[in-house]
Formats: sequence, structure tokens, C-alpha cells
Amino acid sequence: QVQLVESGGGLVQAGGSLRLSCVVSGRTLSSYFMGWFRQAPGKEREFVAAINWNGGTTYYADSVKGRFTISGDNAKNTVYLQLNSLKTEDTAVYYCSGGTFTYRSAWSSTPHDAKVYGYWGQGTQVTVSS
Repeated sequence: QVQLVESGGGLVQAGGSLRLSCVVSGRTLSSYFMGWFRQAPGKEREFVAAINWNGGTTYYADSVKGRFTISGDNAKNTVYLQLNSLKTEDTAVYYCSGGTFTYRSAWSSTPHDAKVYGYWGQGTQVTVSS
């Protein structure tokens, strides 16, 4: 069993920055790729960014490209999401997610598809004020 615990959310003014962390515990060797999704009130969950542990391949949603950066620290079993130049429309609950080696091909083709991720954290709130 893999557990994901996010932290780092909070209230920030537009233009500010935050760094989200996601600590992976449990059967960590089962985790092959990681992602961040977000869900704003009244909206569906959407893809933000993803990374694989081995090669560091990254993917980003167009809406965050150039502003957000995903990275991983294998030694700490932690994935980070650096959020810069925040906008009010970035306000959402941010979820960390992970997937196994079994789904690596599907993930490579559709990293934005929540269905290829088997593990989810409880979420951390990010609120951007104007």
C-alpha cells in the first residue's frame, strides 16, 4: 500500500509563490510516476503536472506551463510542485497522485488522465487572493 501526504498549501496574494510537497510512504518501489491535479469549487478535477521517478520526464498543463515546476527527490520519497506567478484562477485543492510501473505506457501517452493514477493524497488547499 502506498500513502501520499501533501503539505505546503495556504493563502497567498496574486503574483506570489508556494511550494507544495508530497511525501510517499509505504510500498514506495511500486510508485513509478507521480502527478499533481487540482479541483476548484464547482469544477472537475484537472491535471496540473506529472513526472516519472526514473528519467525525470515532465508534463504540464498549458495553463501552468512556465509558472509551475514539478520535481522529485528519490532519497526523500518526495515530489514537489513549485507554484510561481500565482493567479486567482489557481485557487483549488491540489492533489498528489501516483501510479505504478504497470501503467507506465498509458501514462506516457496520457499523463493528464486521472485514471492511470492508482494512488491519491487527501489534498492541500491553495487560495490566491487578488
